[in-house]
Amino acid sequence: MGAVRKVASYLGLGGAEQYEEPYHEEQYEDDWVPASERAARRWHTEGEPSRIVMVRPRKYDDALTVGRHFRDGHSVVMDVATMSTTEATRMVDFAAGLAYGCEGRIERIADKVFLLTPSNVEVTSV
Repeated sequence: MGAVRKVASYLGLGGAEQYEEPYHEEQYEDDWVPASERAARRWHTEGEPSRIVMVRPRKYDDALTVGRHFRDGHSVVMDVATMSTTEATRMVDFAAGLAYGCEGRIERIADKVFLLTPSNVEVTSV
């Protein structure tokens, strides 16, 4: 028995024999739904109109407001012109991660103005 296995055994991180129930992949195949479809179901309620929310954060703590509106399925126009450059950069990084994590999109629509859209919204430019 190697040193790593001894340490793992001592910490209770032994082999797979410690689990009582075997893992069966078949039980999860029927429930699998693509993430974009799950997001569309969660965000789009029948009969409810789409909303676009304008947010002008003044400090990085306002990221919670942006995140709440975006997770509720609203498109968010975020204007970071009133923020300092470092906080604006952090806010845009947060918004990009939020959009990526929820399978949405983020686009720059003007200087220091960004549009976050959920996966069920299509943005076209003419």
